Amino acid sequence: MTRSKSSARAVFVTGASGAGRTTAINALEDIGFDAINNIPLSLLERVFEGGATLPPMAIGLDVRNRDFSVDGVLALLNRVEATIDIEAEVLFLDCRPDILIRRYSETRRRHPLAPEETPETGIAREMDILKSIRHRADHLIDTSEMTPHQLRAEIATIFGGEGFDDLVVSVESFSYKRGLPRGQDLIFDVRFLKNPHWAPELRASTGQDPKVAEYVASDDIFEEFFEKLTEMLLLLLPAYRSEGKTNLTVGIGCTGGQHRSVTVAEKLSNALAEQGWRVSTRHRELERQGRGASA
Repeated sequence: MTRSKSSARAVFVTGASGAGRTTAINALEDIGFDAINNIPLSLLERVFEGGATLPPMAIGLDVRNRDFSVDGVLALLNRVEATIDIEAEVLFLDCRPDILIRRYSETRRRHPLAPEETPETGIAREMDILKSIRHRADHLIDTSEMTPHQLRAEIATIFGGEGFDDLVVSVESFSYKRGLPRGQDLIFDVRFLKNPHWAPELRASTGQDPKVAEYVASDDIFEEFFEKLTEMLLLLLPAYRSEGKTNLTVGIGCTGGQHRSVTVAEKLSNALAEQGWRVSTRHRELERQGRGASA
């Protein structure tokens, strides 16, 4: 998402109950966002009446919100982006069902969508309700294996934290079959590289597998392509930072989002990090398959 200096910033924070939404909102507040939690959707547009003069805001959305509905949230986001000088982003906190069940067991809490039933029932019900918002998310964090401290650190990496004006680079692989993802500043198509899908022994693996990465890198054009891609980004990143951007998202796409784009995204993230840039990595298709998010 390209952010204008003249636009205010609003991060809508939602996700599964028990996945860390409160921790994420508190972390955003600590790095300079005004936090607004569980406000009725019907009142939210009044919050935005200041337009570009508003401070950055973190807005917590929960299925327990009065008048909450997925259609209502999506419609609100579209109206904010279309009619108000606000850059709206969705941060979705995800978590594996087995981890959520364990957390509810440890705290002995009842699930808000199944107060008289088992947590498993509530978790399944909530995940089904939030499915469309998850697909709309600009930032997705899987907290399954994260401590609260690690989640706060991830929030600081993505949204600013110490050195709020510094630039964070998000490198994301995706599948062209599903169309172009939202919020990409730069997109590179790597479908010209050798496709491991046609190697039976590699088809079921991902671009995070060293054998797949080696196969992709064996393409005659790979070395020159990757060198020029890295050089170009190292040239551009200081200019984007000087222009005032705090987050630059680089999309790497291939046909299925499983092999070539994942390999290139991993290698690119490592190359930029070695040069001192703060980098986060996301693999959208692998997330949908439940095969892991960031590496």
